[in-house]
Amino acid sequence: MLKDLHHDNATSGGEAGTVTRAGLQVDPSLASFVENEAMPGTGISNDRFWQGLADLTARFEPQGRDLLMTRDRLQADIDGWHRENPGAASGAPEAFLREIGYLVPEPAPFTIGTTGVDPEIAEVAGAQLVVPVLNARFLLNAANARWGSLYDALYGTDALDGSLPQGKAYDEERGARVIGWAKAFLDDAVPLADGSWEAWTGGRPQLADPSQYVGMRGDNILLRHNGLHIELVIDPGHSIGRNDPAGIADIELESALTTIVDLEDSVAAVDAADKTAAFRNWLGIVRSDLTAEFSKNGETMIRRASPDRTYATDAGELTLPGRSLLLVRNVGHLMRNPAIRLPNGSDIPEGIMDAAITSLIALHDIKGHDLKDLGQNTNSRAGSVYIVKPKMHGPDECAFTNDLFDAVEDMLGLRRNTIKVGVMDEERRTSANLAACIHAVKDRVFFINTGFLDRTGDEIHTSMLAGPMLRKAAIKQAEWIKAYEDRNVQIGLACGFAGRAQIGKGMWAAPDRMQAMLAEKIGHPQSGATTAWVPSPTAATLHATHYHRCDVAARQAERAKESIAPLSALLTVPLADDANWSDDEIREEVDNNCQGILGYVVRWIDQGVGCSKVPDIHDVGLMEDRATLRISSQHLANWLEHGVIDRDMVEAALWRMAEVVDRQNAGDPSYVPMVPRGRDCLPIRASRALILEGREQPSGYTEPVLHRLRAEAK
Repeated sequence: MLKDLHHDNATSGGEAGTVTRAGLQVDPSLASFVENEAMPGTGISNDRFWQGLADLTARFEPQGRDLLMTRDRLQADIDGWHRENPGAASGAPEAFLREIGYLVPEPAPFTIGTTGVDPEIAEVAGAQLVVPVLNARFLLNAANARWGSLYDALYGTDALDGSLPQGKAYDEERGARVIGWAKAFLDDAVPLADGSWEAWTGGRPQLADPSQYVGMRGDNILLRHNGLHIELVIDPGHSIGRNDPAGIADIELESALTTIVDLEDSVAAVDAADKTAAFRNWLGIVRSDLTAEFSKNGETMIRRASPDRTYATDAGELTLPGRSLLLVRNVGHLMRNPAIRLPNGSDIPEGIMDAAITSLIALHDIKGHDLKDLGQNTNSRAGSVYIVKPKMHGPDECAFTNDLFDAVEDMLGLRRNTIKVGVMDEERRTSANLAACIHAVKDRVFFINTGFLDRTGDEIHTSMLAGPMLRKAAIKQAEWIKAYEDRNVQIGLACGFAGRAQIGKGMWAAPDRMQAMLAEKIGHPQSGATTAWVPSPTAATLHATHYHRCDVAARQAERAKESIAPLSALLTVPLADDANWSDDEIREEVDNNCQGILGYVVRWIDQGVGCSKVPDIHDVGLMEDRATLRISSQHLANWLEHGVIDRDMVEAALWRMAEVVDRQNAGDPSYVPMVPRGRDCLPIRASRALILEGREQPSGYTEPVLHRLRAEAK
């Protein structure tokens, strides 16, 4: 209780409903969480933490404000160029972008100096999950997705032939096809010296490559290929195992090697209550004491983090992680949060708060400043904190993050570069200056990635005045996209990421379309990326098969010989050469965008759900987060700007699509239909503002509108 908190910098009073900590006005629930839950066991005193946070904000808040002003200045300069050069064939030219400081000189060739990273980051390629921190059950499911049943993933999805299982009874014919597929997979990944796994009768397997045999866990057999583990579950008494010549009841794959625990785009966290809940779940999963209670088939169940796995090998015992290596995504530089207010009364920059509190919590894993006993760590065995940082614009903002993390390390007594940073390559100025961005964090960077939705949203916003953009689906085929994807890998490899850090690719958004994912997503490891996002633990297991079929290290060695794709291609704006679309084509595009916006916004505003499977206009369920809104709202804002559509068309489409979204959510008992609430209900108001005010939103971000109206809804 707060009445039990006594220390020099803790006083009650201050603004109504807050407590004072080192001059900061802190929400009582957050203060209580930090002091009574997060702090004990870290070796950090309350005074030291709060004074450290006050010092961080005093130092970095003005710098962060200046960086945001630089964004605005550069955007104004680019807008001005387009006004002076109407009808230009593409975006502002390279020479102009260099003149205004949008493009910076390339650094001399360098190799990143990142050390002390876990093998899941540096050495092994595999699937990655992103999970909203506010949903404890999803969070535990993602953490436990380190291992997944290949049999279940094949049987329970459309992965085999595009069909789903029919009925609840076990289909022996379907089961036989699953087993045949899985045994053929073993023949490819870990072939026997003689014969096929289909006919293997048990015992220690004689492999074509004996080094692929690792050991045993009870009767189970552990194998390894491309650094990933495969466990054969041997149980002759099992309903599946009793019909197998070797008693194989299942094949478990090492699946989601890493999981991003997300405090950003997939959550709706607008105030102290939301942030406290988010930090509490991060603490629980770091300490492995988070639980989630739920009902299944009328039975109450409790989910917990999976334990590690121990195997007997020829050389002794081997322990492998039972759960995914956890990374945490903080928010970007733009947002502020009222959970803490600065002495001048303004809300704290949320990214500074996130950096301090998520790192404090991570001390429960890395044992604070005493990093000697790393063997007992439940997450990072290398003793690192992995923070993914989104929405940074260019190298100066990356350098700001580097300095901030330096200061957080000093505040918490951590060795320099204990806090690692993942740079999300999702803003145009970062893509165009990627080597310089990496150089700014070269001794702590552990990750770069690409993401179509946010990156395209910024592409549209930056060149809003250049002209009408292609239809959204056509943008995916535009010249700049290929250059963006190629340069991300090529520059990462040129900077020494191979064997040191992750290169990632974006999300497969359709969790119900696993056959298509198996066919298409192998392109991500084939690109030389060591990880890619998947929408579910089941998808992680299926995507894991791609990293057995493709040797990413070999592919990186090949791609490292390539010349880097030209910057000119990256800077080519996806403008429509002929914007003379038919009325039906325009209506189809507007309806598609409005339906996607409304389908996501209504859950965000009304229910505080930041990520979920949202039906698209064709009723295909897609995993959506805020990036969906950014591209869709910016696309419509661009067409409005250039007269392709008008406000009345947007209003009509929003109303038509509100009816569609209401129908799609009719089975959700917590859903409140929009149409009966009228055209000015909060979700429609938010969606309208995102579109009609899209050009004015900073960098086209959706957070300011969403946070304001979600706070109103609460």
